[in-house]
Formats: sequence, C-alpha cells, structure tokens
Amino acid sequence: MKYIIVTGGVISGLGKGITASSIGRLLKCRGFSVSAIKIDPYLNCDAGTMNPFEHGEVYVLEDGGEVDLDLGNYERFLDVSMTSAHNITTGKVYKEVIEKERKGAYLGSTVQIIPHVTDQIRFQIEHTAYESLADVVLVELGGTVGDIESMPFLEALRQLRNSVGRENCVVVHTTLIPIMGSVGEQKTKPTQHSVKELRSLGIEPDIIVGRGTKPMEPDVRKKVSLFCNVPVEAVVSAPDVSSIYEVPLVLEQEGLPRVLLRQLGLEPRADELDAWKKVVSRIVSPKGHTRIAIVGKYVDLRDSYLSHIEAFAHAGAEADAKVEIRWVEAEHLESGSASVRKALGDVDGILIPGGFGERGTQGKIAAIGLARTEKVPLLGICLGFQLSVIEFSRGVLGLEGASSTELDAATPHPVIDLLPEQRAISAMGGTMRLGSHPVLLSEGCLAARLYKSAAIDERHRHRYEVNPAYIERLEAAGMRFTGRSKDARRMEVLELSDHPFFVGCQFHPEFKSRPTNASRLHLGLVEAALMCRRAKVGEKSARRARTRAKSRT
Repeated sequence: MKYIIVTGGVISGLGKGITASSIGRLLKCRGFSVSAIKIDPYLNCDAGTMNPFEHGEVYVLEDGGEVDLDLGNYERFLDVSMTSAHNITTGKVYKEVIEKERKGAYLGSTVQIIPHVTDQIRFQIEHTAYESLADVVLVELGGTVGDIESMPFLEALRQLRNSVGRENCVVVHTTLIPIMGSVGEQKTKPTQHSVKELRSLGIEPDIIVGRGTKPMEPDVRKKVSLFCNVPVEAVVSAPDVSSIYEVPLVLEQEGLPRVLLRQLGLEPRADELDAWKKVVSRIVSPKGHTRIAIVGKYVDLRDSYLSHIEAFAHAGAEADAKVEIRWVEAEHLESGSASVRKALGDVDGILIPGGFGERGTQGKIAAIGLARTEKVPLLGICLGFQLSVIEFSRGVLGLEGASSTELDAATPHPVIDLLPEQRAISAMGGTMRLGSHPVLLSEGCLAARLYKSAAIDERHRHRYEVNPAYIERLEAAGMRFTGRSKDARRMEVLELSDHPFFVGCQFHPEFKSRPTNASRLHLGLVEAALMCRRAKVGEKSARRARTRAKSRT
C-alpha cells in the first residue's frame, strides 16, 4: 500500500482537496487504482448538522454518510464511490476512543492523546485504506499546519510514515506563494515558515505545491528548494486556472507524476491522459451558451451549491455549451411578481435546489409559479420537488394555504408531510432518509428517456415526502408522478406533460454527476434551456425582420 499525505500551510482554502484529487486523477490515468481519505479536525462526528453558510455543501455518499464537500471532488475526479469511512473527523475518533474506554478496552490504562487517540487515527486510516483495495491512497488533512486541532492527526501521520517507510509514503505540502507590492514580487517567506512548522512536528515534506495567481518564477522555485530542503523538480507551481479540471494538466506539465512515481518506486502501467484532455477541452471551450438561475437561500456562499455548479459544468460539456449561472437570493423574490420577473425574466432555465427551513421558501414558490405558467424549463430538487407540489396545489388545485408540515404545522392542506419513520426521531445527526435508494421510472416518461433506463439509483437526504392523500387529486389535475420508490409508497419524480421541461425529483442527482457522465436531469435542463434560448433568438430575429419590412413599405 502506497500513501500520499497532503497537508496545507499559511491559509485555508488553497485547494488541498483539488490538488489531492488531481494527483489521484493523474495516477489513475497511469493505470493505478486510487482511493482517498479526508481528515476534518472538527469535533462534529460528520458534516450533517453543519450550516452551509459556515461550511459549504453537505455531500452525501452512497451509504448515507454526510461528509465534507471535498469528498465530492474526490468522487468526481477519481470516478469512484466512497463511504463514510473515507471521512475521518475528530468527533468520530474521540467518540470511538471514549466508547472503548467505557467498555474497559484499555485494561485500566490512563487514556491519553498519545498513544490512544493517535492509534485510533492510524487504525481508521489503515483499515479504510486496506478495505479500499487501492494501489495508492491519498490522505488529505484539513485545515493548516499549526492549528491546535490538527496536532493529534499530524502526530498520527508522522507515526504512519515511519511505520510504512518513506518509500511507501510521500508528503505533499500545499502552500501559498503571494505576490506583494507594485512590482509584483513573489514571496517565499510564508512557505518557509509553514515548512519549518511542519518539520518541527517531525514531518519532512517531499514535494511542495506552490499556489498563486501566476506561475512561480524560476528563481523563486530555486529559493523554495533551498530553504525548504526539497529538490527543485519537487517544487511544483500551481497557478490559478479557469476550471478545476485543468489542474491535473497543470501538474502533469510541471512533472509532478514523474517525481511522485520515482519516490514511491512505481512504474506507469498506462497512459490515458488524452481522454481527460478531451473532457477538459469541452468544459473550457464550449460552442453554445445558456443562462440558468439557481434560486437558493445560501447563494452568498457558492460552495453551498458546489455539486450543482460542477453538475452544470459536466452537463454543459456534454451539451457543448457554457452554462452561465444566475445566482438569485430566494428572499428577494418575495416582494411581488415584479421582483420575480426582474430577476428571472431573461433566464433560459431555473433550478430550485434542496434546503431546510421556512426562510426563502415563498420566493422559491414564486419562481416555480413563473416557470410553470410561462413555460420556462425548471428542475426542482429535494425541497424544490416538494415546493413544486405546493405551488401546483395552490395555483392549479386551488388549495389555499397548501404547504408542508415542515414549514407550517397548522396548514389546512399538508400536501408534504413527515416521513412515517421520522415521527419518533428527535436526534438531528444522521437520522434522515440518507444515501442511495432505487427509483422506478414510468415507461416512456421524460426522466426514463434521459436516464435511458426504467430503474435507477440516486442519493437522498430528506425527512418529508408527498402526502399520499393528495396524490390522486394532483395527478388528475395534470401533475404526473413518473418516479416512485421500489415499494411504490414514495413519490420520487414529478413531471408536467404540457411543459417543455418541468421536472422535480426527491433525490439529489448532482451527487453522482461526473465529468465523463453528467447528471441526466441537469443535462435535461441544460438541453431544454438551450432550446428555449434558440426560440428566443429566433423570435427576436423574426421581430427585427418584421420591423425592417414595415420600414421599407
């Protein structure tokens, strides 16, 4: 088993996850099986109860694990499915240690950070690595070197490296190379201090990835090499790029794979980078263009909808079009129809993403109403699916006050209600309907045509569902439930047949979208939006032609 440990210094948000994911992609293109482990040094057991405003998107895995959004990058870049074991948090580690202590597993020993906590960290890393059956396992440590909460993990990683041997474990340190002053001089001092801190903890970096707005100058590279005690060829420049999917190509050009393979004693088994280059070229140089609005309540932090952003990049590449995202704060649409039309009047499609709580829901319902009545392509996901049912119930069935019991416990028409198995649950973490569940699609429906299958598996994260008492009335009025759970009890997909594209789904298709295989429903929305845009352009051209004809007469 070979390990690649990725750490970060100076500041957070440098892109350790993208760096690690890109390394994994390059190794996979050379024929190696690759897996990844993300360490998050916070006390939460998982990301499920964390506010998207603070932490970004909660990413859901096949087994229902609610994890850090970096796991999404690993799945997308490596095209693999992971489990909750691939996300290690301080909360998980301490919970396991305390439970062992309560059971007497330590035979009366005084339980300490070293060796008991560090041993547990090493066990979780090595056990997950072993279970993955991968040739190479990436281990990313969240936060920055020097953080108090990271200390036990750094010590465990130091021990791991000594245990497996340096020939089987490479440390990649990602750091910042800022540009200061009017002359644009690149500074190495932050990197020097960061590496000094890492070395003081007993970990010597083998490779340094320097992040910055521009490529590293040759003399700066030599300076980093000199002061940080790494070979010049192991100092890698990673400047900003237009798409994260270009990063593997940048690291390839820098020669990083060659250095890595040499240090790990590996020989390439394949050369499949051309396929990745083709995917990247479609993402960065599309021919068409369309504009889609994401109407959400966390739009001030775009990472809250990261998987949707990436799903649109994948769908745009497959449709050969750039998807321009219009970010719309749902609360701003609650002041009346004029605000809705101003925000959404020039978009070609609308996405209503998932979420929780009452804030912004009336604005989302207003956006759904515009899409339904004016034939604007719409995709509603999770809460967006539920709000589509509410809007239809109010606008078509005339059920005044129709709502979800999550939003209004006293609603006279609870068209969306709590899942039966959720009624006795009081704990918040990890208790929703989570993970991959089968969905059966009606033969010939739009969703089945997009998936090219009548049976699919998608990931879920919800507590509420369509109330069975209203399904017959909804379908009689024109809302078709074309996707249902395997036991047919739960509504999973809805469609309006008299609309160019009006689809809702209870699951989250964005979590399984990949650069080489876009989410089918996001792709359907993009294709419908492109048709809508072409129709608008054709209508404008016709109007101009009529105006010119009138002026001539």
